[in-house]
Amino acid sequence: MKKLINSPETVVKEALEGMAAMHPELIRVDLENQIVVRADAPVRGKVGVVSGGGSGHEPMHGGFVGRGMLDAACPGAIFTSPVPDQILAAMRAVNGGAGVFQIIKNYTGDVLNFEMAAELAQAEGIEVASVITNDDVAVQDSLYTAGRRGVGVTVLLEKIVGGLAESGAPLEQVAALAKRVNEQGRSMGMALTSCTVPAKGTPTFELGEDEMEIGIGIHGEPGRRRVKLAPAADIVEMLANPVIEDLGLKAGERVLAFVNGMGGTPLIELYVVARELARILKGRNITIARSLVGSYITSLEMAGCSITLLRVDDEMLRYWDAPVLTPALRWGV
Repeated sequence: MKKLINSPETVVKEALEGMAAMHPELIRVDLENQIVVRADAPVRGKVGVVSGGGSGHEPMHGGFVGRGMLDAACPGAIFTSPVPDQILAAMRAVNGGAGVFQIIKNYTGDVLNFEMAAELAQAEGIEVASVITNDDVAVQDSLYTAGRRGVGVTVLLEKIVGGLAESGAPLEQVAALAKRVNEQGRSMGMALTSCTVPAKGTPTFELGEDEMEIGIGIHGEPGRRRVKLAPAADIVEMLANPVIEDLGLKAGERVLAFVNGMGGTPLIELYVVARELARILKGRNITIARSLVGSYITSLEMAGCSITLLRVDDEMLRYWDAPVLTPALRWGV
């Protein structure tokens, strides 16, 4: 195992210390509770938006804390859910009197721990609402979930809902938009290599030199099938067509197209994927209204990509375009 770390036991804590040192104008890090909070939290009269999950998917979620996106993120150990006390500490830190909105990926540990934290917060008088993202079309159930996994739509939802919350919208309006975004997005991913969890020291799974896994999860969970390596055009067909069909996209509709790297894929390859996706969508007369290309929801150093399509309306585009200022995503400021 070759990694730029000091020890597997301290990697998450030291990464958080590094974030705090580099972005003091945007975030503060509470190491005791292991949470990342926007520097000016709590913002009085604003819905606090909180998300979290296992570490190893950076920049999600800590990299998306700041103006116009998340108010706090709760990083667990690598590929491990944050605990209820962490999540409760985050909700307390961002409660500005307008309630707290939780964005939860559909993994069993995340769902249980966020729901328990919500009950504790509500007992303290904090109003809480939530959405569970479940956009992965690859498998109905996995090692980690009942139902579909929450993947790429989570990032898009955090930005759109974060933009609405920044405008001062009430909790019920934030929850309604989040529900609509989740319903209108689908994703599918693939891997060329496994990743190596530092504490384990060996790859999560083995792939032959001429093999790839179609439909993987962000923790390295197996997907739909293992097949022979193919050109990018064929791979994108394998990913995009199930997404388009599951979403029921029709000619004349608009989408936000998100091409995501899994951590070990260079940007030049992601733009080749983006080219093929644009070709497929153009052939179906579906318009790319907005796009995002880069490594935003990763699986450590896994080589591979995922494709997310979100059917958009004018309200979603308005809050996607709204200013955002976080360590990993920023525009309009």
